[in-house]
Amino acid sequence: MTKHSITAAVSALASTRLSVTVGQHSSSGRKSLNQDRMAARLPDDFELAVKGVVLAVADGISSSECSQVAAETAVTAFIADYYATPEGWTTKTSARRVIEAINSWLYAQNRHARTVDMNRGLVCTLTVLILKAREAHIFHVGDSRVSRFSEGHVEPLTEDHVTVVSESEQYLGRAMGAQERVDIDYRRLPLRPGDVFLVSTDGMHEYIGERELAEALQEASLENAAQRLTALAMAAGSPDNLTAQLLRVDSVPDALPPPAIGDDVLPLPGELGPGDSIDGFRLLRDVHRTERSHLLLATDPSGARVALKLPGFEARENPDHLQRFAYEEWIAARIASAHVVKAAKCTQQRSAAYVALQWVEGMTLRQWMHDHPRPGLDEVRAIVEQIVRGLQALHRREMIHQDLRPENIMIDRDGTAVIIDLGSVAVAGIEEVAPGMLGTLPGTYQYTAPEYLSGDIISWRADQFSLAVMTYEMLAGRLPYGANAGRVRSRRDQQRLKYQRADVGERAVPPWVDFALARACHRDPMRRYDVLTEFVADLRSPSARFKPRALRPLAERSPLRFWKGLAFIQALTIGILLILWLRAAGLTSG
Repeated sequence: MTKHSITAAVSALASTRLSVTVGQHSSSGRKSLNQDRMAARLPDDFELAVKGVVLAVADGISSSECSQVAAETAVTAFIADYYATPEGWTTKTSARRVIEAINSWLYAQNRHARTVDMNRGLVCTLTVLILKAREAHIFHVGDSRVSRFSEGHVEPLTEDHVTVVSESEQYLGRAMGAQERVDIDYRRLPLRPGDVFLVSTDGMHEYIGERELAEALQEASLENAAQRLTALAMAAGSPDNLTAQLLRVDSVPDALPPPAIGDDVLPLPGELGPGDSIDGFRLLRDVHRTERSHLLLATDPSGARVALKLPGFEARENPDHLQRFAYEEWIAARIASAHVVKAAKCTQQRSAAYVALQWVEGMTLRQWMHDHPRPGLDEVRAIVEQIVRGLQALHRREMIHQDLRPENIMIDRDGTAVIIDLGSVAVAGIEEVAPGMLGTLPGTYQYTAPEYLSGDIISWRADQFSLAVMTYEMLAGRLPYGANAGRVRSRRDQQRLKYQRADVGERAVPPWVDFALARACHRDPMRRYDVLTEFVADLRSPSARFKPRALRPLAERSPLRFWKGLAFIQALTIGILLILWLRAAGLTSG
């Protein structure tokens, strides 16, 4: 799919979409210079769906003659950079990364200017309100404030980062540019139609009572309400700059369905096969056909080979499958790695819905395993390291492959491992918009992490499990949990899984390699590796945590035998003590 068609699909996410009204006003008040800055962005279509609406307010500190520059930088850079972050990232990840980058830049400028007193440097507060789908996300540094007016009451949603020294002296506990690292408050809450949000600087909210505030927020015109609030604060004696941003939630989306491919976007292609052409692609031969998709080898107008995937019968009849089908090429276009399949270039306008991907000339890892039944450890490590690089490219964009198995890894003629089939990839940023939209439960349970089947939280560590199972299979010729991994239905079943050691049997691996495999495919995701590169390192040389089995305590080597033995010793000791007591009491004979 082209980005245009995906954008059109996302814009039709629901019959009711997020709709808001914004009004704002800022004034220098009694000061000659306004050091407050504010910005807002209300995007359309695709950006509205995956990024949302943004309001940002920054307040420069009075002691600095240049803090208005910091405030201007903070709000303008946030608006620009937030919308430039990968669509796959969650709101929290995107906003935090941007705020941290802005803080680092401001702090670096202060260091470069050799600013000793940060009260005179590029320092400001920053408060951001993001509305996406059915939720509000608040990011807060300093003493600006977000409040919500709902059902006649005003509720502060942020905590002022102010340290009070005395009645007449206080200072900011947190600020942008003041320190190398910034601590950001984050809050997430559901949206309700009719809610009014106020983002304000301290020169305003510290001088207006709740009753006056509630009365002003009931005005139909938010622009008038914002101006009324600044006038109220001035009348109450505020000596500071005055800024108010108001946002009213007019409507929130229904439970969002994922993007649909239909007549309103691109039509489904007709029956196509070898010898046919579509949009400059010439179809050469069938490669793989299932109920969900039909994969063909094709050539583009330049003669280069591409993989063309058409929706299969089941996908055509099932909206969920069709929706995921639409996103495979979209995902491929956003990953830059030699070890993840790429989107193919389309030189002509699309006439139908299909997926065009890079053609990888070679064999699947499954076929490679058949051709190399006893591979050397170095051969396996080389493949695993390449798969890890591909997974890292996905994980950096908060994407989880979810269907790693030998059939979805290609080994090309140069020995390069490439992850293919992105139809089950879960994209965190899209999941925020439409939970459950992408990446349904994979169907090959032997390689599926048990947390999928037990109902626990899924993370990137699920991909680590699948990778470790494939690595184990390449080395040992079998699966670490046999067929039992696919029978998990609860946490109890998950806890009953028993790992089969790879350092015993006909194709035994070194014990330290078995240690790495056992950890990477542990039934408990939190006991797996924290980073994939650590798994790679432990396949290269023994981990510092590895202990030869002969030196490991029995409780670690065989917990069941340890506790059975301990129970037997305890029972024997109690028996002996009982006999001695009976003898001492004269109740038994010699």
